[in-house]
Amino acid sequence: MVNFGKKLVANQVEEWKSYYINYKLMKKRVRQYAQQVEAGRKNRHQILKEFSRMLDDQIEKFVLFLLEQQGLLARRIELLGEQRTLLSGQPDIRQISDLREAYRAVGQELLRLLKFLDMNATGIRKILKKFDKRFGFRFTDYYLTSRANHPYSQLQQVFKHVGIGAVVGALSRNLADLQDRQGSYLSIYDQPSVSDPIIDQIQASVDKLTRSTSFLQFLGQHALIVHEDIPSSAEDQADADKYHFMSLLLNLVNTFLYMVNTYIIVPTADDYSMNLGAAATVCGVIIGAMAVAQIFSSVYFSAWSNKSYMSPLVFSTILLLVGNTLYALAFDLQSITVLLIGRLLCGLGSARAINRRYISDCVPSKIRLQASAGFVSASALGMACGPALAGFLQTKFKIYFLTFNQDTLPGWVMTLAWLLYLFWLWISFREPTRETSESHPPQDTNAGHMKNDLENGLVKPLLLNSEENHDEDGEQDYDESEEASEDSRGPATSVASAYRLLTPSVKVQLLIYFMLKYAMEILLSESSVITSYYFGWTTSKVAIFLAVLGLTVLPVNAVVGTYISNMFEDRQILLASQIMLCVGILMSFNFVGSYTVPQYVSSALITFVSAEVLEGVNLSLLSQVMSSRLARGTYNGGLLSTEAGTLARVVADGTITLAGYLGEGRLLNVTLIPSLLICLTSVLSTFLTFPTLY
Repeated sequence: MVNFGKKLVANQVEEWKSYYINYKLMKKRVRQYAQQVEAGRKNRHQILKEFSRMLDDQIEKFVLFLLEQQGLLARRIELLGEQRTLLSGQPDIRQISDLREAYRAVGQELLRLLKFLDMNATGIRKILKKFDKRFGFRFTDYYLTSRANHPYSQLQQVFKHVGIGAVVGALSRNLADLQDRQGSYLSIYDQPSVSDPIIDQIQASVDKLTRSTSFLQFLGQHALIVHEDIPSSAEDQADADKYHFMSLLLNLVNTFLYMVNTYIIVPTADDYSMNLGAAATVCGVIIGAMAVAQIFSSVYFSAWSNKSYMSPLVFSTILLLVGNTLYALAFDLQSITVLLIGRLLCGLGSARAINRRYISDCVPSKIRLQASAGFVSASALGMACGPALAGFLQTKFKIYFLTFNQDTLPGWVMTLAWLLYLFWLWISFREPTRETSESHPPQDTNAGHMKNDLENGLVKPLLLNSEENHDEDGEQDYDESEEASEDSRGPATSVASAYRLLTPSVKVQLLIYFMLKYAMEILLSESSVITSYYFGWTTSKVAIFLAVLGLTVLPVNAVVGTYISNMFEDRQILLASQIMLCVGILMSFNFVGSYTVPQYVSSALITFVSAEVLEGVNLSLLSQVMSSRLARGTYNGGLLSTEAGTLARVVADGTITLAGYLGEGRLLNVTLIPSLLICLTSVLSTFLTFPTLY
């Protein structure tokens, strides 16, 4: 591996030499700062102030030069435009050809300028990472967030490339216009696909620049799927070879159907349990049985996906077919045991680990963010459609010895849905090609192998890439060699090895995830019992209420991802949403004799929406603070968060059933007490680790 300091010098444009960042000086300063801290000559606040000022100066130097060069390129394009205007009246094929070559020459200069931007931005990212390693905290995220979101920051040019985009647009439009006699379109805005090598490169670069919006990025982070910024051309080709749209669609449909399967029984689970001779609050066990089994299925399906995707998906679907059939038959067999076995089989068929892994491993990087957002959207829609569908199944009839009513129809409907899905899966899914080694290396090791062309010039090199594992200039600093030793090992191979990689910050994130899933499960699973006891709601009303709650997921995430996340730090949103969740739980308590519908609905809405906001921000922070070794493999960060959330659901559903022995009149307050205590604990933990949560 070529050291970055040497690479920077070797790839410099000679006449621009004085405008590149002084990477060697900044490395030297970082070492000096470390020595000064050890000697007690400077405190951390002084160093942060001096280092920030030095970075600002370095960035300002190359950004102002970048703006100057953009102006020169713009002036050249303007002059060429005047020539093009003269030619429009008296077209000459030779002169048009010469003019086209002149535009292409500007494109080559633009390539050179983008290489300049790429090298400088990469150097800034590397020195920030080096600073973090030396001083043991995430100064990088603070620096980038504070500068990138400030209206006067030079980093706006690095992150958003507004000026570069304008030059690219002008160059593309004029080159396309010179070919307008070869087609009938009016301009690139009407038909932008023009056959020109420079325009093709520009189009590819613009696609990479604009492929993700803040909302998509925020939504995609719910899936905890790692996204790389700068894949190599070889990796792009490998991803393209493995990618199959129908297979991705099948994974998303699997996610949707499973969430429908989970929540379609919630409005009727209490009625079903009573028809089988059990208490209404046994609905907690019925709903939670699926989550109990999912704790185990997540692990073995994650491991199975190391070898195949098709086989575990088929096996999962068969389990869900059998499980839903048993769930429906339990009514005529009058056996709650059969019902619980059916739900356990449904939980053992949970393929969410495969769905997430497929997106991470087999979807090209340029659309991986959209696929991740699709994964979350499918989950949210499934959560809303499940109860809504149950509301339409309010009928009763019998065919031979089989009873079809509001209790059994959810099982029969899901059996039919999974049967159709199995047929579609069998004829349409394509097993992706596999490499001889474990999938990919961790996705965040690609930063040192960037192509120096236009395509890679317009990506965001500062945001998500991590560093090479060694000191780039051959210096074996004690903290970097330790990190190199850690990162050189492969993914975690067991739950124990994954647990050892959990820092206090990551543990707090997992605790928060447990808490929010616990609070949501208490709210959703006991909703039919609570509303029936206090308000006399029918199954249809419960179904509508739960469907409305589920439908808030996407608009809430749109608001948070588009606006709120750009106004506040993630950790600030994290703390605020936890406090609002506590408020929602407190409002849910029945402090007086009369419990009203407005109190219940408003408190439920605050609780659910706060939990949804919290989930997105929590997983966003978790993806930033967890070890790179948890990015891939069987025991990855996605699996850990899934296990934490599933365990929370199991405990919550068990709490509902146990609290039911005290009577339905006490169920509400008894189940809310643990929710409140766990929420307060997570708020306290967040306060204690707040400085490290970025």
